Amino acid sequence: MRSRSIGQALGLEHLYFKYEGLNPTGSFKDRGMVVAVAKALESGSRVLMCASTGNTSASMAAYAARMGVRAIVVVPSGEIAMNKLSQALMYGAKVVALKGNFDTALDAVREVTSRYPVALMNSVNPNRIDGQKTAAFEIVDELGDAPDYLVLPVGNAGNITAYWKGFREYHGAGASTRLPRMVGAQADGASPIVSGHPVEQPRTVASAIRIGNPASWEGATTARDESGGTIGAVTDTEILAAQVRLAATEGLFCEPASAAPLALLFRLVREGRIKRDATSVVVLTGSGLKDPDAALSNVEPPIELDGDARTLAKVLKL
Repeated sequence: MRSRSIGQALGLEHLYFKYEGLNPTGSFKDRGMVVAVAKALESGSRVLMCASTGNTSASMAAYAARMGVRAIVVVPSGEIAMNKLSQALMYGAKVVALKGNFDTALDAVREVTSRYPVALMNSVNPNRIDGQKTAAFEIVDELGDAPDYLVLPVGNAGNITAYWKGFREYHGAGASTRLPRMVGAQADGASPIVSGHPVEQPRTVASAIRIGNPASWEGATTARDESGGTIGAVTDTEILAAQVRLAATEGLFCEPASAAPLALLFRLVREGRIKRDATSVVVLTGSGLKDPDAALSNVEPPIELDGDARTLAKVLKL
């Protein structure tokens, strides 16, 4: 959807948002998961397993419930938004909270799935990437061509890998005449690709990108380098400010990780690194209802009032 406020304020003539919060479980993960689950069932798997900071677990659990197979989710203890965890639990998944961070959980899951008849459903599964690349197809179909810049969050880095694959495939098939510059956003406290080395204890309010050693690191740097793009880091303060501004001015409520690319766009525009006449698309990867607690700490609480309509009008200065 085209920006009605932020683009004008930034002087960007062609700013668009791709909002993935309307997918069945509220995030972009459904694109890849539906393909990965289908291929797992095709191969005879009846047990699905993933490590997750939240969105992957919700998506996998939903499709497992739909197809009547077992879902096992491993999450880093105390590092997952409760709304996302509640989705996995409601869909009937077996959830294990493992001490350590996401990277610890993923290492454990990869070892288990290599030893037992259990299907690995994280983005290292190539079927996930093939499902997620369809988002790039949709952007080209909607705009008539690829944008000049695609800006998106980078956590485990499967999504930037998938988008780049999708754009290259559509370009090669003649559906687009150009390829976008891929711009990835990490959080300051969880920016391994920006710093060039793993982060042992990643810290950020944006739990979906709180990852210190991305499984698709190489895919992300390939997308960045081949496209002539960049991957930068923004602070939690910038992320939350962008989240509030997006909701208040565009009517789009996204989770903190989804606001990271918008925060980075603000910075790049200020620095003159985004051409104002360029077509830019910011990918909002998940609904704000995934992690409302982070947002509520940055907005005014409800006004509590005793009184009648006259008192209400007076307080509201009507």
